[in-house]
Amino acid sequence: MPSPRRLRTEIAIVLALSLGASAVYSIVSIVARVTDERPLGEQSAAINQSRAEREWLDFAYQFLDVVFGVAVVALVLYLLWRPGGDPFRRIGFDLTRPGRDAASGLLLAAVIGMPGLALYAAGRAMGFTVAVVPQSLDAYWWTVPILVLAALKAALVEEVIAVGYLFTRLRELGVGPWATILSSALLRGTYHLYQGFGAFVGNALMGVVFGWAYTRWGRTMPLVIAHWILDIVSFVAYPLALGWWPELFAPPAD
Repeated sequence: MPSPRRLRTEIAIVLALSLGASAVYSIVSIVARVTDERPLGEQSAAINQSRAEREWLDFAYQFLDVVFGVAVVALVLYLLWRPGGDPFRRIGFDLTRPGRDAASGLLLAAVIGMPGLALYAAGRAMGFTVAVVPQSLDAYWWTVPILVLAALKAALVEEVIAVGYLFTRLRELGVGPWATILSSALLRGTYHLYQGFGAFVGNALMGVVFGWAYTRWGRTMPLVIAHWILDIVSFVAYPLALGWWPELFAPPAD
């Protein structure tokens, strides 16, 4: 096993290339938001935006963003690989229990989904959460498939890195389970800070639940499934939510 110093250095590099960088940018973003003339409740944050006016170019950018976005997932799996061992099985990211993983993922999605929506609504009502626009792409034949792939990318990056990889490395460093769960949850909340303080709280709580589930099950596959489902619903169903609850989901007018 690598020395503690080497492990700490590796963790710092992985996070600097992925979620740690996102967390730093989110901190800068929330500072910019709270010092803006407009209150948080009158601001918005778009997630999946068009990258170009020409359809083929927009598709190319969106697809490449997905492909290269999961490269860091491949990196951490490579780092977890050791002779005679399987990095996929090491973090429970395999297909050995498809039925049980799918059921567990659906359960987690249900446990997180409705309370998360309620917390978002409360944050919007109290003015400490910005209006999140999960999907602002133009309507093309490839829009829904790209959104599904973008949801998969987010699920893979967050669950494989913030849970599977980080829990494994912190355990090797002798960090206790609850300290690891809270550290991962804090990281998850921080890289969502650009959406406001409500998103920080909601995602940190999600991190606690997911971290507890991983500690209990030893598998990231249910977490990836749950996260993928939640993001597909958020990305693809956004136009419906906008029509049904415009006061919650419509971005503020400029």
